[in-house]
Amino acid sequence: MIDRVSVNARRGWLFCGFAAIFFGLATPATKLLVGDAGPFILAGLLYLGAAIAVAPLRVREQRRTTNRKQRTLLFFTVLVGGGIAPVLLMMGLERTSASTVSLLLNFELIATACVGGLFLREQIGRRAWFGISIVCAGGLVLTGIAGAGIEIGALFVIAACVCWGVDNAITASLDAYSPVSVTFAKGLFAGTANLAIGLLFENAPSFKTIIVVLLIGSIGYGLSITLWISGARLVGAARGQVIFALAPFIGALAAWPLVGEQPTRRIAIAFGISLAGVVVVTTAKHGHEHMHGGIEHVHPIQADDIHHRADLIEVLDGGGHRHLSFSHDHEHLPDIHHRHTH
Repeated sequence: MIDRVSVNARRGWLFCGFAAIFFGLATPATKLLVGDAGPFILAGLLYLGAAIAVAPLRVREQRRTTNRKQRTLLFFTVLVGGGIAPVLLMMGLERTSASTVSLLLNFELIATACVGGLFLREQIGRRAWFGISIVCAGGLVLTGIAGAGIEIGALFVIAACVCWGVDNAITASLDAYSPVSVTFAKGLFAGTANLAIGLLFENAPSFKTIIVVLLIGSIGYGLSITLWISGARLVGAARGQVIFALAPFIGALAAWPLVGEQPTRRIAIAFGISLAGVVVVTTAKHGHEHMHGGIEHVHPIQADDIHHRADLIEVLDGGGHRHLSFSHDHEHLPDIHHRHTH
């Protein structure tokens, strides 16, 4: 039988890596447009671009059965992660350099790890915490590279990171909705709300600006969010965010050709430190005897996964399934099947 846990882990790291690349490139690209549109309009268009990117996939998806708690959690993630956080980020971009904003986004990792570990039973472990600390240290090396005006801009960016951290931890465990569905909901509802507010209080941008922002949003937000959710459900929110923490450095490097902010020796040092932290986290091993049972999921059943063996699950109406009680011992990551106590 295929080692499905290892296969899923590799897929998870890969998905989160590509998500980091797409989002990292979006930050300096958006910096070019902060003078052409207000923060609410920019945030709205970026997320509407995300909705447009995944809309064809969303139309073809089978509708899943959900309950009130799941719908409430989805609404909360849309509000916090899709509505409030991007506006705070745009306000930070108005006041701080693109490279500094990109690097401050590493604080999202701390928020995600804390929320996931403290409130959602995501196992992190000492080695992973050590790796997370190394990645954050890399970001801290560069928090003072900008000149005057970083203070208030940094506060806006850090506040956005806290919102996204809460969003990340909840979304990674909310398997009642597919990654495409979550991205579409965030893009459509949060994007529409922010755009409506922006059109009331900000000057309307040019048609060219609208098209460019929608394109940035479709790739830097639409593809990025969908890939990150897919990966985080396989490796856990905190570990997925460790990989995603490379996005700020990608953004800092991309800021050179895009906005003329030349990378420094400090950027190179910080990137090396953070990369070492990523290696520490991704090579960490965790395994012990643990119990499954009583958990209901709505994701597709993988026949070659021991957790989906025919005698260990009960298929439910609406496309879901319930895991029956059984215990076993193997290496695992805190994916949606392994949110047990330690």
